[in-house]
Amino acid sequence: MMKLTFLGAAQTVTGSRYLLEADGKRVLIDCGLFQGTKNLRLRNWETLPFAADTLDAVILTHAHIDHCGYLPVLVRNGYRGPVYCTPGTADLCDVMLRDSARLQEEDAAFANRHGFSKHHPALPLYTTSDVENTLRLIVPREFDSPFALSNRLGFRLLPAGHILGAASVVLCCGHTVIAFSGDLGRPEDPLMRAPAPPAHADYLVVESTYGDRLHDALNPEDELAAMFARTFARGGIVVMPCFAVGRTQEILYYIARLKEGGRMPNVPVYLDSPMAISVTDLYRRHMGEHRLTVSQMRAIDHAAFMARTVDDSKSIASRRGPMVIVAGSGMATGGRVLHHLNLYAPDPRNTIALVGYQAPGTRGAALEAHAPVIKLHGDYVRVRAEVSSISSLSAHADYRETIRWLAGMNCPPVRTFVTHGEPPAADALRRRIVETLHWDCCVPQYRDSVELPEDPVREHPCPPCEAAQLPGREN
Repeated sequence: MMKLTFLGAAQTVTGSRYLLEADGKRVLIDCGLFQGTKNLRLRNWETLPFAADTLDAVILTHAHIDHCGYLPVLVRNGYRGPVYCTPGTADLCDVMLRDSARLQEEDAAFANRHGFSKHHPALPLYTTSDVENTLRLIVPREFDSPFALSNRLGFRLLPAGHILGAASVVLCCGHTVIAFSGDLGRPEDPLMRAPAPPAHADYLVVESTYGDRLHDALNPEDELAAMFARTFARGGIVVMPCFAVGRTQEILYYIARLKEGGRMPNVPVYLDSPMAISVTDLYRRHMGEHRLTVSQMRAIDHAAFMARTVDDSKSIASRRGPMVIVAGSGMATGGRVLHHLNLYAPDPRNTIALVGYQAPGTRGAALEAHAPVIKLHGDYVRVRAEVSSISSLSAHADYRETIRWLAGMNCPPVRTFVTHGEPPAADALRRRIVETLHWDCCVPQYRDSVELPEDPVREHPCPPCEAAQLPGREN
């Protein structure tokens, strides 16, 4: 009997953590940070429901902070085992976790200097030293390469198409297969290759970020061109909170195409995110994982001035006239974009362009809801700038694309668990899976545990699949 516990991403899009107990092993799939509303963020400070040193392995689907950002806490609490992931995810974790620790240390120091924290002193959730200890544990594994955790338990990683290195995790215990979709990308994404479904799974955990909607059929180039034209006609500045991984590279890809095609004037474009600059460099190291050619990578490099230093960032504020500022973080929860919002949000000539998902409780969500003011570093700032959401951009599959991915499996799972979605989205996808595919499907609650029988009885047995062929065990 296997046991699965949902320690995050249950009826929310954040804090992905799934504990699988099988064949005497305890494996954590994803180790994410809770982000968004305060009640979710407080979970990051809760005591773990298990001793960290009792885990045998951690397997990451990808390097977004809501999937890997809790690792340093786990390590500080005593975990010393391997952290498996793809090479792309390993390289991104090096960038993402260092940046996460730096931001937390800076925010704590800022709060202490200005005295607006309720805690005395304010402390970071983890430090750069914790991250250094974490990175030593990362063990890269190639896509579609089976690896044994015990005589009967093993896993392989399949491309999920979400960001660089993103994977679905397929675990096998004996002849029983349990798969975790991770975050699924889109089949026609301009940067990433299409996600690949597992051949089959007895049990499946699937994400539902956009389980209640379809992406607009608009062309992102057209949306961006129109937004730039409106803003520049007013003599305004575009401030774009942007995710460092994936979305920044996609935005620069489209800006390069717009300028090359004469659809965007030659205004200055600034990439004010050291992390995004580092991530863009990683795309060259992993050319086989995405669709971009060498010439397209070169065009992305020349699409913007790279503001690598603090002085580079500060110098942007001295410029006048139309320009584009792309800066982290993507939901405006921290990073250099906060200083640009503070400076440019009050001016009605300017535009704040939201180009990604904005989780509830974030500044990005407040901007998306056209809040008249936002809180920045303890002060309220009036928002008079235009707020524009570029709705056709997304690194997550919508419900139709998710259903298509599910339908690519050879036979239905015995049971499917819908996670990584706000309650309306998760329940909508559950309903669509039941009505369209006629699968047994449910939406688990936070900290729910379920027992999963090995070799479950099926009405229509599945043929053997390659996912079960793992080294170190009999098949």
